[in-house]
Order: sequence, then C-alpha cells, then structure tokens
Amino acid sequence: MTVGDGGTLLDIDHVHVFVADCDAARQWYTRILGLAPVPELEFWAREGGPLALSNPARTVTLALFEQAESTHCATVALRVSGADFLAWQRGLVAEPDLAVRRADHAVSWSLYFADPDGNRFEITTYDHAAVAEAVDDN
Repeated sequence: MTVGDGGTLLDIDHVHVFVADCDAARQWYTRILGLAPVPELEFWAREGGPLALSNPARTVTLALFEQAESTHCATVALRVSGADFLAWQRGLVAEPDLAVRRADHAVSWSLYFADPDGNRFEITTYDHAAVAEAVDDN
C-alpha cells in the first residue's frame, strides 16, 4: 500500500516558478509561452500570493512566486506534437537574447531555454521521426 492508494492522481495542477519581478515575468511568459493570468485566481497575487498563469485550455499552469533570490533548480517540460515542436523551434530561435539548445534524445527531441530568472524550460516531442525528417543540422 502507498499513500496514493486513496485515489488516482488526475494531472499536474500547477508548477511553482520563482521570479525576481512578477510583472516582468508575466510579460515574458505571455510573450514567449502564450500564458495569461487566470482571472479567478488573480486575487492571490493581489494579496501577496502567487500569480497563476495558464494556457487557454488550463492544461498548463504556472504559479509565479516573487522572490528576490532563488536557489530552486528545476526544469518544466512541456510536451507538444512534432509539427508544433518545429513551430516552437522557429519561434524560440527568433527571440533575441534567448539561448535555445536543441537535443536529439533518440526517441524524442527537446528544446531547452531559460526565463530571465534562470528557470529552465523544455519543449519536447516524442514524434521523433517526423522532426528528424524536418531538422536541418547544416
């Protein structure tokens, strides 16, 4: 028996992300990842709590916690289709001052980058063959 035997985990509700400036981070996450504040949760940020940002479907939610210095080190991996991976690659590499690293993991492809506060992100796809055909390593 495990603690989790009491019920089934449904999904990841949100990921805590620590940032130096919540307003600047909100703008970055909106511009780069297309995430927007969750209207019904904005009161938390007004009361000194986290700012919840999500995609329109509410399948990806980040809780931004403003903290001057952070020693937290984690990577948030976001799964996409092969076609969307290629679109993300085009968009991310076009961003000035955003260092993007692409990796071929034999069964998946990943794009790695970080936000201005050093929080690491990964865009990943398991549509390996489709991306391998389209990738130009020259």
